[in-house]
Amino acid sequence: MAAAVQIAGIRKVFGKGERAVEVLKRIDIDVAPGEFLILVGPSGCGKSTLLNIIAGLEEPSEGELRIAGRNVLGVAPAQRDIAMVFQSYALYPTMSVADNIGFALEMRKVPKAARAKRITEVAAMLQIEHLLDRRPAQLSGGQRQRVAMGRALARDPQLFLFDEPLSNLDAKLRVEMRAEIKRLHQLSGITSVYVTHDQIEAMTLGSRIAVMKDGVLQQIGTPDDIYSRPANTYVAGFIGSPTMNFIAGTPISTGAGGLFSFEDGQLALPCPAAAQATLGLRPEHLQLQADAPWRGQVLLVEPTGADTFVVVQTASGPVTVRVAPQTPVQVGETIGLAVSAPHANWFDSESGRRLAV
Repeated sequence: MAAAVQIAGIRKVFGKGERAVEVLKRIDIDVAPGEFLILVGPSGCGKSTLLNIIAGLEEPSEGELRIAGRNVLGVAPAQRDIAMVFQSYALYPTMSVADNIGFALEMRKVPKAARAKRITEVAAMLQIEHLLDRRPAQLSGGQRQRVAMGRALARDPQLFLFDEPLSNLDAKLRVEMRAEIKRLHQLSGITSVYVTHDQIEAMTLGSRIAVMKDGVLQQIGTPDDIYSRPANTYVAGFIGSPTMNFIAGTPISTGAGGLFSFEDGQLALPCPAAAQATLGLRPEHLQLQADAPWRGQVLLVEPTGADTFVVVQTASGPVTVRVAPQTPVQVGETIGLAVSAPHANWFDSESGRRLAV
């Protein structure tokens, strides 16, 4: 049965005295039963440390952790009814795929017939029935990761923990395995916490995303919340590829009939009540428009197949625009930029926090 997870005031400090490093700074997250929560952020942000605390591999310096309503701090990992999938596959090389999947069941003294039945069910779920007699050395990277997930699934835990499980795979296989993990979660309904530094993985997999930086939870929300309404400039810049464009300036008048003054001139936009503000625009919320007053010179044209990204040098700096493929634009030409006003994001220029209009 899927379990809820409550993370309350979790701190983690490594070292003592002058050498003490606080890697988690009072993290509060509630994970609903059956939810797929993503912990995302750059290396060193504390996401793997938090996952290890949930797993019982680390103890927090302060705070409370509950799984299915039970306080598990001080409880051994084996007693938490969790299963973990690591970046390294950690398979037993001398065992067959079937034996690797069923090993945890064997350790729990599950009868042989029940064990064989569960192995068959999990193999069918992962579409690896034809690999059950092979050894790990005879498998591809994607097949090994499926076996590692199968070993976790076989136990039918109340909580899944994933620690960057796709990092060792090539780009094409990562896409395939993302879809596989999402499908498995929909089938099993097991509460899952997934750590990654890859914002594409975060957006495609998570029912909610927790963005972290320097041990601080920056924002938690659905993929749409995080992408469309980022809490600050850090989240806005971290989530989305290419990254959000930022233009610093001054709101001359505010509200629905606002006017924003910046290095390149002025834009008629609904503006926040702030002395200084930063306008954030996703590449898809800008358009190339021949007669637009905001102008710049095309620096780069990057075709990606489904989209083309055009980098325009303006007085405010380079701006990236997402356009349709085969849009007739040449490097070196001067072009105008139009803004989709309803999609404008505003941030405080000093704190970086989101501003309301």
